[in-house]
Amino acid sequence: MESYRLRNPFLRVLTKSIWDYPVPCNLSVWWNFGSLLGFCLLVQIVTGLFLAMHYTPHVDYAFGSIMHIIRDVKEGWFLRSVHVNFASGFFFCLYCHIGRGIYYGSVDNEKVWLTGVTLYLLVCAEAFFGYVLPWGQMSYWGATVITSMLTVIPWCGVALTEFVWGDYCVGDATLKRFYVFHFLLPFVIAGVAVIHIFYLHQEDSNCPLGGLSMVQMVPFHPYYTLKDLTGILAFCFMMNFFVLLYPDTFLACENWLKANPMKTPLNIKPEWYFMFAYTILRSIPHKTGGIVVMASSILVLYLFPFFNWGEMRSGAFYLPFQVIFWCWVVVFLLLIRTGHAHVRPVYVSLGYCLTIFYFALIFLMVYSQLIWDYFLFSFSPVRVKKGVAASEGSEVKESLVVSGQCV
Repeated sequence: MESYRLRNPFLRVLTKSIWDYPVPCNLSVWWNFGSLLGFCLLVQIVTGLFLAMHYTPHVDYAFGSIMHIIRDVKEGWFLRSVHVNFASGFFFCLYCHIGRGIYYGSVDNEKVWLTGVTLYLLVCAEAFFGYVLPWGQMSYWGATVITSMLTVIPWCGVALTEFVWGDYCVGDATLKRFYVFHFLLPFVIAGVAVIHIFYLHQEDSNCPLGGLSMVQMVPFHPYYTLKDLTGILAFCFMMNFFVLLYPDTFLACENWLKANPMKTPLNIKPEWYFMFAYTILRSIPHKTGGIVVMASSILVLYLFPFFNWGEMRSGAFYLPFQVIFWCWVVVFLLLIRTGHAHVRPVYVSLGYCLTIFYFALIFLMVYSQLIWDYFLFSFSPVRVKKGVAASEGSEVKESLVVSGQCV
């Protein structure tokens, strides 16, 4: 079996990329979220295909088809509950994955990071399209609010909005288009994910120390296949708690009412994973300014590889960075919590302050590393150059014999 695996061209490429792929032996549990994201994507595609067999993309029948899936289709309630709750689990793993990349210096892998941020934006679009499909009250008004943001684009904003709607307002044409996008986009996401993994293997994976220098390498199988399998089983156990016992935890109660264009909900709000951006949007009184700031809160991730980070790749070596990073995480969680509250002056003011802290802490994370390096290396006779660890790690990797052996 071993000799056939090495002779077959396809299996040889596959095993060198996965089976015998050398990785650092000190990867922590934070590296499990990459495999969890792949597992969540697979679950979403499989359950989505089965749900699509019973869904009707029409404004008169969409809500009824969801009720039909839940009440009449054999195990339909389970499929929908898995699909809805694993979407929240998907974003939980995604945010942990992004946070781990920032904390341990994965932003230095420029191609990996940029494709990862692109994946995040595609997943956000996919989640928005799926949120509209049940055609409940929150789905309809959420689609109306979000798509109307396109009108702020100069010159072509109104025409682009009408093109997305397929009409002069959100209606049947909009629902059909979103259904097609929601069906096709997961396969695009899977393709970009393959490119993301390709660049990851090309650029080398980092570790808690920030690079591959002086780190023992082990083959991916069986060390990390078993570890990832354990993480997947633990994640499934956690998600079953919501799927079976509390399936409506992440759903808005207004979405159990059929969409009514003549009745606006008291508080139009998105799902929890978009709540931080929604809080930033409503904290800015100017429409165009609010949309620009909200978009900047996400698009700023694209700039991370171009920031002048510290000499040492991992943030674990920077005490000020660690403090600022966890403050940034707290601000992110507070933005989510503030978005759940009703629109009142106190929450709007709080959202405005948190928005300022959100952007300020990003730049403080960068400059805290530079200041720390200045005081650390100014009085040191030996100066470590940035990127040495990564280059040494590449040389170590190239010297590996990946046919089941490790260094």
